[in-house]
Amino acid sequence: MDVSAKKVAILVDNYFEQPEFTEPLAALKKAGVAVTVVGASTKNLQGLQHVDKGEVFSADLLLEDASSADYDALVLPGGAINADHLRMNPKAQAWVREFIDEGKPLAAICHAPWLLVSADVVDGRTLTSYHTIQDDIRNAGGQWQDQPVIIDDNLITSRQPDDLPQFNDALLTMLAHS
Repeated sequence: MDVSAKKVAILVDNYFEQPEFTEPLAALKKAGVAVTVVGASTKNLQGLQHVDKGEVFSADLLLEDASSADYDALVLPGGAINADHLRMNPKAQAWVREFIDEGKPLAAICHAPWLLVSADVVDGRTLTSYHTIQDDIRNAGGQWQDQPVIIDDNLITSRQPDDLPQFNDALLTMLAHS
């Protein structure tokens, strides 16, 4: 499964769930994928280990300077605060719509599907997320299921950090076939 020619953006804002950022990043880099960390509002990014502050990371690029045309896929880590900030960001919403509309893989875990709801891309789709936002997904016209990973066309969704091995495998498999 050669994905070494692929370019993937990971979009985050402050207070993301750290393993949902670091583990996909490591899996993609191990596979030889060129990864760009895109900060929604700042290049200095604070991770969280659930509710405790984690490490600080640096974005390679700000969202305002990024173009979806430069990437083959988009990864959206979760974390309630991160996802809540991203869902209210019009550029982040537009970016999600561009990846979905162009048929590029988009992988969202935990609370990240909140951005999909606000970007109006869940209607008629089947997905999963952290269980506390299932009502938001259903109210936006999506079908929510409690499974580790759900693939619906070019959209990969997952529930929580425990599902990261399946999430990463699904992402790498989809990248290899896109």
